[in-house]
Amino acid sequence: MEQILGIGSRINHPNHGKGVVTNVTSKMYWVTFLEKGLETIDVNDDFDVIEAVEGEVDTVSFSEIEESLVEILKRWSDVSEVVPLADKWRNGTLVLQPKDKSLSSKDIPIETFFHKIVMLRDRLRVMEQKINSSKGLQEDEKIDLQQYITRCYGSLTTFNILFKNTSQNFIGDSIKK
Repeated sequence: MEQILGIGSRINHPNHGKGVVTNVTSKMYWVTFLEKGLETIDVNDDFDVIEAVEGEVDTVSFSEIEESLVEILKRWSDVSEVVPLADKWRNGTLVLQPKDKSLSSKDIPIETFFHKIVMLRDRLRVMEQKINSSKGLQEDEKIDLQQYITRCYGSLTTFNILFKNTSQNFIGDSIKK
């Protein structure tokens, strides 16, 4: 990784012109340009450095720390995140109809079914974390157990249609690696 420019560094950007770095993270510069005002640019953007200011630079922003903390808490706690059901399934009913017509069917509110799927996913995640942090298991045993969990996720991908946000979907073996 190249050196990160410090606050006060002057640059010449091909699209924005000349400017001064006013804030820095590990991924972005906030630059006040003479003609365009404040813009954020990627640290890897193509620009010329007119004058580099060195010194202590905090390359992690508060929002990056907050995001990391939220992810860690989700991963290591038993608290379930709020997972919204896709709008088209709201107030719907899952009907289980036996082949034998003399038997009665079972109607389950989709919200109830979805909640159970989400609880199962959360418990699989907790089990995955407990396996990975276990001191009593050898690495090959952890890998073996992890593969079973990944296969469970793969078996549950059928239910991804119920999730409003695709980022919360189950991911199986072929995608996860």
